[in-house]
Amino acid sequence: MSRPVCITYDSTCDLSPALLKRFEIRTVPLTILDGESCFPDDGSYTSARLYEAFRQKGTLPKTTAVSPQEFLHFFRPILADGFDIVHIDISSDLSSTYQNARLAAAEIEDGQQRIHVVDSRHLSTGGGLLALQGALLRDQGMDAETIARELRRLAPLSDTSFVLDTLEYMWKGGRCSGVTALGANMLRLKPCLEMRNGKLVVCKKYRGSMEKVYPQYIQERLAGKEVLPDFAFITHSGEVAEDTLQELTELVKNTAPFREVFVTQAGCTVSSHCGPKTLGVLFLRKA
Repeated sequence: MSRPVCITYDSTCDLSPALLKRFEIRTVPLTILDGESCFPDDGSYTSARLYEAFRQKGTLPKTTAVSPQEFLHFFRPILADGFDIVHIDISSDLSSTYQNARLAAAEIEDGQQRIHVVDSRHLSTGGGLLALQGALLRDQGMDAETIARELRRLAPLSDTSFVLDTLEYMWKGGRCSGVTALGANMLRLKPCLEMRNGKLVVCKKYRGSMEKVYPQYIQERLAGKEVLPDFAFITHSGEVAEDTLQELTELVKNTAPFREVFVTQAGCTVSSHCGPKTLGVLFLRKA
């Protein structure tokens, strides 16, 4: 008889507390470094605080991976409660968190694999979608090894993208040149980034106000796609008007046959690189 399964993720999944509770998913936080202060990436250091500090001081906090030791403290009580673990992490091309989870799992296990570590190859709710699917499979009675194998199959089918209002934060974070950022801002270009093979790349550039760009971006991302109908996310980094979010949610529902569309706010990992008014529609495609 297989043991019960616990689905876990690092804090970059950007799932809300309500979703974590509903789907019984546990998370382990990365660490946010702001000057000499350290904070767990658990929502206590908000995007609003990040933007305020950036506008006042021109500096951004940094995020550090979950260490192997932190993973040991996270995994051991779950195993002691009798669970096998399917643990998912942000793309290994963006963080050492995945590798650190594997190191911790290897240290704990004694000839019997009870921790199955999955590289999402995504970030934010692009990987969070895998966690929700893992929860559904767990509730169907699948064992941990089978769930992990299915999530690895689904990972390339996660459609993860965001459209940005400014490249200033990417520039300050060292992810694009100052000339590129200045040129995009002067031309009012709004770059769209997507995950390809575990990395963020620019896939398109829009022009105009974000209020006009958002619906165009959503319609183009969903156009002609066969989607898994369970869930979709609209994930944003803050400073997006509530009525705009409601309108975009209705647009997603009217464009593709999702049963549920969740609106979530990204944590500091996404916000510190992408800046305010960043927004993405994220979903799983059919094979």
